[in-house]
Amino acid sequence: MPRGHYSLHDPHDHTPLGEEHFHCAPGPSGWRYVSQRNAPSGEPAGSVDLALDELGRPIRLELHAGDWQIRAAAIDGVTWVRSDPTGTHATEDNAPAHAFTGTSPAFLIATTRLLRLTPASPATRVRLVAFTDPVLAPRTLDQSWALLKSEAHATDNGPLIVDEYQVTALDTGEQHTIHIAGDVVLSAPGIELENLESPPSTFA
Repeated sequence: MPRGHYSLHDPHDHTPLGEEHFHCAPGPSGWRYVSQRNAPSGEPAGSVDLALDELGRPIRLELHAGDWQIRAAAIDGVTWVRSDPTGTHATEDNAPAHAFTGTSPAFLIATTRLLRLTPASPATRVRLVAFTDPVLAPRTLDQSWALLKSEAHATDNGPLIVDEYQVTALDTGEQHTIHIAGDVVLSAPGIELENLESPPSTFA
């Protein structure tokens, strides 16, 4: 079960956004990621609880940030309820999308599990609903993902397979690269892996 923490920053001006302390693991029905986020001041700033089924679909997502929370799942596309902590201002919505995304590294792993790309795969388009900080406002976006290469790196625990993906925002054409090993993001815009207490999990 990988456990560690990421540092988060604005990918454009590098403003620190805090840290995300996480643990995650594959299980008999899919994969689960749980994290707590702290602001740069060290104060609690939210949490992520994401569970995927064996096909990479989000069967449960619970996000907390500021005074807002999201409960969501892949139902009729994707469906979510956004509410304040008391639940008095809850709104339900739906979109014809494949999955969710946001600032947490969990969503990058989730997208790779959904797409199951190989270096021989063509670039694949995916529609995602992004929940933007700090109020978890939903926004639908389209991306193109391609697995450029997979390389084995020697470690004390045996070879570590690192996948290099190219992600393109289809509305702006902006491209960026992410590196993932198993269920851990090694590097991505706005994300740095600061500490990892155990090796990444490998998926069957």
